Amino acid sequence: MQLIFGIIYHFLGGFASGSFYIPYKKVKGWAWESLWIAGGIFSWLLIPFLAAWLTIPNFMGIISHADSQTLTVTYIFGVLWGIGGLTYGLGVRYLGVALGSTIILGLCSVFGSLIPSIYYNFYPSAGHDSFSDLLHNTWGQTVLIGILICVFGIIVCGKAGMLKDKDLQKDTELKKKEEYKIGLGLTVAIISGILSACFAFGIDAGKSMATEANDIWKLTHAGQGEFLFQNNVTYILILLGGLTTNLIWCMALNARNKTFGDYTNKKTPLVKNYLFCALAGTTWFLQFFFYGMGESRMGNGPSSWILHMAFIILVANLWGLALKEWKGVTKKTYATIIAGIALIVISVLVVGYGNSLK
Repeated sequence: MQLIFGIIYHFLGGFASGSFYIPYKKVKGWAWESLWIAGGIFSWLLIPFLAAWLTIPNFMGIISHADSQTLTVTYIFGVLWGIGGLTYGLGVRYLGVALGSTIILGLCSVFGSLIPSIYYNFYPSAGHDSFSDLLHNTWGQTVLIGILICVFGIIVCGKAGMLKDKDLQKDTELKKKEEYKIGLGLTVAIISGILSACFAFGIDAGKSMATEANDIWKLTHAGQGEFLFQNNVTYILILLGGLTTNLIWCMALNARNKTFGDYTNKKTPLVKNYLFCALAGTTWFLQFFFYGMGESRMGNGPSSWILHMAFIILVANLWGLALKEWKGVTKKTYATIIAGIALIVISVLVVGYGNSLK
């Protein structure tokens, strides 16, 4: 039952992440940097503090109890992840919701799921699975097979993106309507995919804060399992790091592009713009809100991270199909992206099965 709930929570998180960019498409008359940071204020500052306040008594006290190294390392991983999150927005902008999310989160899933396990192989820690654990146990080998299937699915989706680019080159009218830039998009997508994995490292770095929140909760809820919301306190530090990176970059772009006026431009639908940015930002945060719940039921390791990322990839691609991002492509291209999505679904099932064997 714990496993089933864990998968459900990860799906809800994946749905939130795969859907968050959709409200941004409704923002009118604003530059990208303006809508991105407006939503980010909700994603990385307001909603995380609200979630922690609602779910964890005295969460600021827990943060104050943490040693300086824990706070610093967690924050630094947040800064690095922030660069990944920033380039995620650019990757989706230039590759579309479907392809951009697939490549970025596919790379993120691989790095985020394997690097911590390799680290714990050299620096063992109770409650964490090492790479040796994966290699020498049937459940771990099954998880690794699932990860390989996911990687293959990513490659197939990437191939679909290349085919789409060729198809668009043939349709000049459709090309004009698209902001599709395969070269630039792939570059920022690769950077984003690698650095976005730092969120998983940040969760590990701040684990002592989550553990304290969990221990406090257990004092009054004995026998009720792990605390669902324990990671909400860790998110505060990680997301402040992400906010730092994105705020500096977006303010620089506002200055360079002279777009500071967007925030008060009465020629645009200001109220609607802010509401859509708030919706996008809140939806974005929900991915990790549910991720924390899923992790508390499945444990912190490759299974949780790969399931979370694979669900995001799946949902983002379904949105891409719904938004007709693949309109005008050949049957071969369309079949290729469907095959890639199918492989990712299979990878989710395999990883889930491997985790159930543990």
